[in-house]
Amino acid sequence: MFSRNTSGARLVWSLMVFLLAACAPQPPSPSTRADPPPAPREFRAAWVATVTNIDWPSKPGLTVARQQAEIIAILNRARALKLNAIILQVRPSADALYASALEPWSEYLTGVQGCAPAPFYDPLALWIAEAHRRGLELHAWFNPYRARHQEAQSDFAPTHLAKTHPTSVKKYGELWWMDPGDAFASQRTLDVVADVVRRYDVDGVHIDDYFYPYPIAAARPDGTRATLDFPDEPSWQLYRAGGGRLARPDWRRQNVDRLVEQLSTTIHRLKPWVKFGISPFGLGRPDLRPPGVTGFSQYDQLYANVELWLRNGWLDYLAPQLYWPTGRQSRPFAVLLDYWAKQNTAKRHLWPGLFTSSLGDGPKAWAPAEILRQIDLVRANPNASGHIHFSMAALFQDRRGIVEKLSVGPYTGDALVPATLWLGATLPTAPWFRRLDDGHLALQVALGASAAHFAIWQRQGGVWYFFVQPATATALDVRGVETITFSAVDRLGNESRRVTLQLSRQPAQKP
Repeated sequence: MFSRNTSGARLVWSLMVFLLAACAPQPPSPSTRADPPPAPREFRAAWVATVTNIDWPSKPGLTVARQQAEIIAILNRARALKLNAIILQVRPSADALYASALEPWSEYLTGVQGCAPAPFYDPLALWIAEAHRRGLELHAWFNPYRARHQEAQSDFAPTHLAKTHPTSVKKYGELWWMDPGDAFASQRTLDVVADVVRRYDVDGVHIDDYFYPYPIAAARPDGTRATLDFPDEPSWQLYRAGGGRLARPDWRRQNVDRLVEQLSTTIHRLKPWVKFGISPFGLGRPDLRPPGVTGFSQYDQLYANVELWLRNGWLDYLAPQLYWPTGRQSRPFAVLLDYWAKQNTAKRHLWPGLFTSSLGDGPKAWAPAEILRQIDLVRANPNASGHIHFSMAALFQDRRGIVEKLSVGPYTGDALVPATLWLGATLPTAPWFRRLDDGHLALQVALGASAAHFAIWQRQGGVWYFFVQPATATALDVRGVETITFSAVDRLGNESRRVTLQLSRQPAQKP
């Protein structure tokens, strides 16, 4: 995942966060058909990066009140834009943006690794509660191997892996990195993810593109530069001594493959409804690429065999980082999207990452039309069903008016997250209602039912309008509504039988 930021952007963020009010939602997409159409489905998400304070908190050491105000402002913007998910980075460098007995508090909260927020609160718990209150999914994003970012400011806390198990962590250039070939390091990542899935009501677990580190070039004594090899000689020799016969690149890929498979198994064993997603670099294996596509090989240098993970169905969604403009001939957006769709033989969700943070005014900056064009291309591909913006800062800061352009364009109406049927396809119980005296309905679901949202169609002035409402928000204003149709939707996107109620035969004014 690219970590881009500037001091100017941070200053704008800091000034705006207390001034931003939740924008008034745009009217849902209308329909004039006699019966309400199927509910629209599209994953619309944004990454919220915490590493180097890219998205949240806007800087380390903010007061708890300020951190919490930023959370609310970000989620309000997401809901107003009609996004339906946030992907929050909770483990940037073997640390935690939540209360953990396994890893120290992240320095990006307080400025000092291992220092808890004071007065105490649990950021992840608050993010989840406030996201769900707004009908947004919250996916917890983990970096599986990074132990220290090159721009980190504070020292390792005594409880950090680099201190407690130093042989599992390697210095690579200015980075510290957990060795994917080290059994303890891999088990720690599994334990951390399992701990979060057990204790928090997350909707998804997400890992990014950092497997083995991106190669670093270093100077030789003769003045030339060469790529540093990752210093995993001890774990490699241990593998060989145990009878391992794979070549070193294949062994490295096997290390990453095992972690991905074990993550999938562990997550779904603990909570079958929690989705597991990966956001790899956007270019596939060189020997499988379409003609004319050139560039970095994650297969050979990050040891990420993404095509294998897709083929084996080890993930529930793939979000390849397609961070190039549509006109880039060596990396054409539509061609790359189609490539990943063809690799997706297990038919998992395909939700590419868009480089929305490239919006700006510089000579290489993108115009909003590029993001809109890419959304159109994703929608035109029958094997893709959503997209993710990198990152939330671009949407929060409304770079080049992108918020209005999305609101009057592709995001005019709400959308349900696509159903994840391979994790469960049982339909939830249909909701029921009570009429209230003030022109409202009270929607309710049976005790113990699995509803997470209500899907609501309202007919006004002969036109149907669609809304998504969290199942915890039961009151529904039906003044002026002629007909209402509603259903319950569970955590996996399964929709119940619809209930239709005739309210008025007189058409009312469009809201």
